[in-house]
Amino acid sequence: MTNTIQQHPTTGSVYQGSVAEYWNKEANPVNIELGEVDGYFHHHYGIGEPDWSVTEGEPATARERITAELHRLETKQAELLLGHLGEIEPKHRIMDAGCGRGGSSFMAHERFGCWVDGVSISRKQVDFANEQAHQRGVSDKVAFHQLNMLDTGFETGSMRAIWNNESTMYTDLADLFAEHSRLLSRGGRYVTITGCYNDVYGLPSRAVSTINAHYICDIHPRSGYFRAMAANRLVPTAVVDLTEATLPYWRLRARSPLVTGIEEAFIEAYTSGAFQYLLIAADRV
Repeated sequence: MTNTIQQHPTTGSVYQGSVAEYWNKEANPVNIELGEVDGYFHHHYGIGEPDWSVTEGEPATARERITAELHRLETKQAELLLGHLGEIEPKHRIMDAGCGRGGSSFMAHERFGCWVDGVSISRKQVDFANEQAHQRGVSDKVAFHQLNMLDTGFETGSMRAIWNNESTMYTDLADLFAEHSRLLSRGGRYVTITGCYNDVYGLPSRAVSTINAHYICDIHPRSGYFRAMAANRLVPTAVVDLTEATLPYWRLRARSPLVTGIEEAFIEAYTSGAFQYLLIAADRV
């Protein structure tokens, strides 16, 4: 794998430029402090039942206990996603689309021993992740690139697997899956974990609109994923509803010192049924 490719523009629109600016400035403790627990910096949420005892005990150490538990839940989410990537061998190349600070990319390399390319529109995230790769001694196999995931410039058919972990809401799905389909080899696997609004309920609810405004994103309808996949030779092999599995994470976070103010909107959206948290795995045919 080479760590340099032909230069492609990272921001194809004013909106994408604003997304890059947002993540270049972002330094939220709920991302940074969780990553400092064990050096795996994620930019996604968690699943599973928390150990609620972390909310009890000495107030002086409450932040440390709750932070570690939130990080355990987000790491569990990443492990679930990676477990759906299929049979990956050390000779394969895979891509983390919207890689953030690289936590899942490092987990993937450790799990499969393969080449990993992480792609982010944020220069700050890419520099951070590449420094992490250097410190871990894996920069010969794990590399991060400031690229637009809609037009990466990587070679057609070069990827055995690609994933988006809570990053599809920053893109047009038709454009995203067209690029993923181009990059995946035949029989390759695509996986996403994402929040999507339930179009059975109509248009996005007030809580979903609040989430959109907070993260300057555009949450897609559930049906949009399957339409765009079908149009781009991506055939779903698994659809897992993680809504109930992620609610405890949000309830713990709402009681934590790392609260950001968006927690109640997520809880309202999920409990109302208007918002869902899905894992979708699909094969490139």
